[in-house]
Amino acid sequence: MNDPGLDEPIQETSKDVEQDRKDELDFQKEDEQAFLNPSRWWFASTAFPLLAGTFGPMASAFSVCALSENWRVIVPHGPGGNEAHGIDVKDPGCSGRILQLLGSISLLKFRPSLTPLSNSCRLYAVNSISLLFALTANLALLLNMARRLSFAIAQPITIVGWFIASALLIALVIAATYGLTLPGQDRALTQAFYYAIIASGLYFVIAALMCVTVYGAYKGHYPQEFKLTMSQRTLMLQTISFMVYMLAGAAVYHRVEGWRFLDSVYFTNFTLLTVGIGSLAPKTHTGRALLFPFAIGGIVILGLVIGSIRSLVLERGKKKLGSRMVEKKRVQLLKKMYKKDQQNKLIPIDSKEQADDLGMTERERRKSEFELMRQIQNHATQRQKWNALFISGSAWLVLWLVGAVVFWKAEHQQEWSYFQAVYFAYTSLLTIGYGDFTNFSNAGKAAFVVWSLLAVPTLTIVISNMGDTVVKSIRDLTDYLGEFTVLPGESPTKQRAKQLVTSVTSTFRGKEGREETMDEPPGMLGEKEDESTQGIRGHGAMTGATDRLAGEVEKEELSAADDAVQRGDEVSRDAHEYHYQLIREFRNVMKHLNENPPRRYTYEEWAWFLKLMGEDEEDQSLHRKPPVKVRNDYKGDRKPDMQQGGMEDEMDEQRQWSWLCNRSPLMGETGEADWVLERLSVTLEKELKRQHKSRKDKRQSHVNVEKDAKKGLPSGTLETQKGADDKG
Repeated sequence: MNDPGLDEPIQETSKDVEQDRKDELDFQKEDEQAFLNPSRWWFASTAFPLLAGTFGPMASAFSVCALSENWRVIVPHGPGGNEAHGIDVKDPGCSGRILQLLGSISLLKFRPSLTPLSNSCRLYAVNSISLLFALTANLALLLNMARRLSFAIAQPITIVGWFIASALLIALVIAATYGLTLPGQDRALTQAFYYAIIASGLYFVIAALMCVTVYGAYKGHYPQEFKLTMSQRTLMLQTISFMVYMLAGAAVYHRVEGWRFLDSVYFTNFTLLTVGIGSLAPKTHTGRALLFPFAIGGIVILGLVIGSIRSLVLERGKKKLGSRMVEKKRVQLLKKMYKKDQQNKLIPIDSKEQADDLGMTERERRKSEFELMRQIQNHATQRQKWNALFISGSAWLVLWLVGAVVFWKAEHQQEWSYFQAVYFAYTSLLTIGYGDFTNFSNAGKAAFVVWSLLAVPTLTIVISNMGDTVVKSIRDLTDYLGEFTVLPGESPTKQRAKQLVTSVTSTFRGKEGREETMDEPPGMLGEKEDESTQGIRGHGAMTGATDRLAGEVEKEELSAADDAVQRGDEVSRDAHEYHYQLIREFRNVMKHLNENPPRRYTYEEWAWFLKLMGEDEEDQSLHRKPPVKVRNDYKGDRKPDMQQGGMEDEMDEQRQWSWLCNRSPLMGETGEADWVLERLSVTLEKELKRQHKSRKDKRQSHVNVEKDAKKGLPSGTLETQKGADDKG
């Protein structure tokens, strides 16, 4: 029977519960679908725009270099005559051929009689127009990333602008190659010409990458917007700052030392990258004095850039690719189990007969699922680390050997052998810079600037990846050898030998040597702090304030539970004790957020956390058979296809899930501590809202009773009348 007058509070409570459930489901869907997005579309949605935002300004800087000098020189005859000491020459027919290549043949015919000044101005004009299109494209992309310009408007401007800039530079390059060899003269192309080639190539590549990004967005693989993180935006700004700093320093040394501007760019490049080739060095006291602040400032900026690259490539890239690798391993394992008819271990136990047949309870079956998922994670993690080392090492090797080919061909006047070019590239790549071999050709200098800007960050990534694999193995081996020889440990020799064999075999089998766990679960089942929680770095002012606030609320809930005990109100006591446990675990998990390596909880800890969230590992109604394939359906309002073996995915109060499906908290990109903290927050928020609503209803009920008493009416009359009016 319905209680009159309570329809409105019940409806409001129902709406609140529905909204809370919707928010919780949105969080679950976002996390469980994170690993399903193919890696190629992650590259298209995030990596490609980031590359375009980083290399776009770099290409514009090379366009500025292409504008700074003439593109041809006459190599002087005699001893010491080379391209570096060439005499500038202006081709009177160059401009006419440029205009022909640009499609202006019908308007401006080729006229060799044009003056050199006129043609030079036209060449600079076309080059400047190319730079203007490129800068406009860069600006449109940055405004789009800052959400000041819509995706539909910015991307056409960006792509068309870069393609036009590339086409104009290619036309200039082709025109400049005509008539290069004349009788009686030995002509050569300057560094500006080669910078134009590099800039045109970069414009074309990043424009093509953005075409892929736009295609994926319009196909619905991701939203038509860039959700770049602060670190990604910082990388672009740091790259722009470094290029501006390098060119500004080159302009200063151009004035102070009297060098050509592009020779100054070459000098500032190998100075800031700490290569120190030695072919150029300041001769004046002013230049040497300026080197002190210039070098230290540039090295700091370079360190920030490399740090950002390492953070993005090694952390974000590893996380995304690692999630995909975990999914592939999960699918392989499930297929293998289904093929061997071992799927009965994956079906929830709903009867005593089924439990007797399997020889385990539902909780034990769930624990075996959890351990299988941990094995998949460990194997995928190890493989991902070695894959990352292989990819970065291959990139470094290609830069080394291909760079050596470029320098070998560019320095043909010095008659380098390929081995000498390999030697030069190696000493430069490792920033040793002996100076016994240096670039004298214009092509070699321009190529070195671009090559070194790519090679040094790549070397940093290789070293970082080696730290997770090769260096770690060598360090472990050194520790074991030390225990056997000069630094014996407390364990017996036989036990240390077994540990060494286990460590080596686990590395090849994909098992991690150490997992952050606690011997006892937290909260009511006990607490245990290890050394890792004592050395956690600071969480910041905001996290500290949250922890203090949670501590105060924890005390209030505990005090309220004591008051309820004194009143004999068991329901209120249980509610306050439940809130106390939620807040207590919330504070404990906050301590795990910044641990390195990230915290990985045991099955007992997970079972306790899930119980606090309202899910019991022994309740088979909340569990399901894991699907082999999961459809990622980004487009539309349809939910992901979670059906497998004829099972239907019913959206009840609690969604069914398995430790081996994409709803598992171990499958998403979110860290385990972050996942638990988020879910505890949602649960605590729901409980506090329910408590607040209950108190509000009680106060309203007391007010109605008092009004009835004042009017001399029987208790509940006003509520009955209000309910009848609402129904009417």
